[in-house]
Amino acid sequence: MKKRIVIITGASSGMGKEFAFLLDKKLNTINEFWLIGRNVEKLKEVKKIMRTNCKIFECDLNERTELKKVMKQLYHEQVEIKMLINCAGYGMMGKFEDISYNDNVGMIDVNCRALTSLTYDCIPFMAKNSRIINVASSGAFLPQPYFAVYCATKCYVLSFSRALNAELKDRDVYVTAVCPGPVDTAFFDRAETYGKKLEIKKYVMAKPKEVVVKAVRDSIYKKQISVYGPVMKAFNYATKVFPHKPFIDLIYYMQNMQK
Repeated sequence: MKKRIVIITGASSGMGKEFAFLLDKKLNTINEFWLIGRNVEKLKEVKKIMRTNCKIFECDLNERTELKKVMKQLYHEQVEIKMLINCAGYGMMGKFEDISYNDNVGMIDVNCRALTSLTYDCIPFMAKNSRIINVASSGAFLPQPYFAVYCATKCYVLSFSRALNAELKDRDVYVTAVCPGPVDTAFFDRAETYGKKLEIKKYVMAKPKEVVVKAVRDSIYKKQISVYGPVMKAFNYATKVFPHKPFIDLIYYMQNMQK
């Protein structure tokens, strides 16, 4: 009988860690969790708390060869993937030309390339009635000045997830894009290296556990998109109904007023 596994990227902290803890409690038929992240010590801390057996993969997803470790293990073992959760990602706030080349390209590498690469590699191993959860952002709904590359990468994740969900229905595999607003994690510690987030965001900051609980529930019900909270749902609706230019101009104005 094949080993049934869950794969989670970005599992060392934030929402990735919360996904691991929640699914560890909820899924009783999983034999092993494969936890992927940059910080091996934090991954070990997560593993200690988990009741299900875990395999740790120390991977820097900025590096294009790092995911080969996971691929080799997939082919080496007889596994059946029940859930793939692409949670790894980062963003840098600030003027595009002020952010370093490595950080601008790194956002594309981690948020888009690595997610696409791992998804491509995992699909052949996915069982029927399996799930893929891709963590996007409410930034996918609208281009945002001073967050240009990050929002563009999350727009890619959202578009890719919705299209892939349609393609994989014949395989009985379902894809959900998670589009939260600001989440109370260490994300902004790194994101504010070059610039500051809009002050208004602190008033709509969500708890990672609550976002994850809704994401898993929406995934179970085969929803294409999971949007947490009434404010972000309203924002999503507004960006579908109204032209984007006034929103973009307003964000630009608000960012410059903070300086």
